[in-house]
Amino acid sequence: MSSIYEQWLNKAFSKDGRSVDAVWDVYLPAEQKVYEYILENKVTNLSGTVTELGERFNMSAEYVIAFVDGLNDILPKKYDVRKLDENSQINLDIDFEKLYKKMVEYRADHLYTLPQWNNIFDETKQKALFAEQRNSRTVVKGKKIGRNDPCPCGSGKKYKHCCGANL
Repeated sequence: MSSIYEQWLNKAFSKDGRSVDAVWDVYLPAEQKVYEYILENKVTNLSGTVTELGERFNMSAEYVIAFVDGLNDILPKKYDVRKLDENSQINLDIDFEKLYKKMVEYRADHLYTLPQWNNIFDETKQKALFAEQRNSRTVVKGKKIGRNDPCPCGSGKKYKHCCGANL
């Protein structure tokens, strides 16, 4: 028998790995309502069984587990979502900075632009977190050593006659 998480994956993605729009069209607004609640009420800990959380937020067990999966990277205690069932106890410790950055990373503009974020961070802080997350993925290469430049090893020789000779 497959886990609730595997059932979710089978519904949310086709056999060739594409998103099933009809499923996401229902899930994403439900997910957004949970985030709106969390942000509006500054909830830093959300707990209950999968069933209890589903009833509280009018979501199926599959949606609750998908929600946990989306947060898993930022949680201090990660869940093996494949092992969660309706009676599993969930305890989500929410770090708002990590959550905001994760939403930016996922390019979930429908979530990181929610007006409820204004209850958590001012506009300056939101812009700083946005920039920090976007820049964290930028690779900055160091200055390239030219063939005729002094070798960085400190030998005093040209790079082409020293460490760059065998390249």
